[in-house]
Amino acid sequence: MKHVKTVSKRTRLVTGGAVAAALVAGTAGAVSAQASPASPATADRTDVDRTDAAAKPEAKSGGLVNSTHLGIDAAVRAAQGALKAAEKENQHVSVAVVDRDGNTLVTLRGDGAGPQSYEAAEKKAFTAVSWNAPTSELTERLRSAPTLKDIPGTLFLAGGAPIDAKNAPVAGIGVAGAPSGDLDEKFAEAGAATVAK
Repeated sequence: MKHVKTVSKRTRLVTGGAVAAALVAGTAGAVSAQASPASPATADRTDVDRTDAAAKPEAKSGGLVNSTHLGIDAAVRAAQGALKAAEKENQHVSVAVVDRDGNTLVTLRGDGAGPQSYEAAEKKAFTAVSWNAPTSELTERLRSAPTLKDIPGTLFLAGGAPIDAKNAPVAGIGVAGAPSGDLDEKFAEAGAATVAK
């Protein structure tokens, strides 16, 4: 019986060694097969893809569009300009500046500004850049198209102004919190003017 157990252990060792060797050989074969050069058709296609990818950014047209965006320094300057204009008149407001796509770049909440003013400023800025018009003018459009106010993220109250460059909107600035929309818009326009300087 002891002899059978010893043979059995030897058999297991030999069998295990053979399996391990087969696995190593199989893995090495697979690795070398993957490392072998690609067929000419595949190699050509890969080179074409690389060439096309490299050429697309350099294309003069081909669907690419250049656009101008307001930098963060200018956005901060505009927001601070609006806030300072409001502070000079002892008004407590919030200011927001959004980029051409309506994404918020800067928000400033002045001391004593009401909690509703923060979100209202962002919405006014978004509305101004979306239509490239002061929000006071857009309130007039509601008379002929009242469903405009249902567009998410918009607020058709005076206090938003677009910021233009090369006759196109690059940002919007919104102010909220003053006792009237006229004052809010006056401060927004003061902020926009700091970027034009």
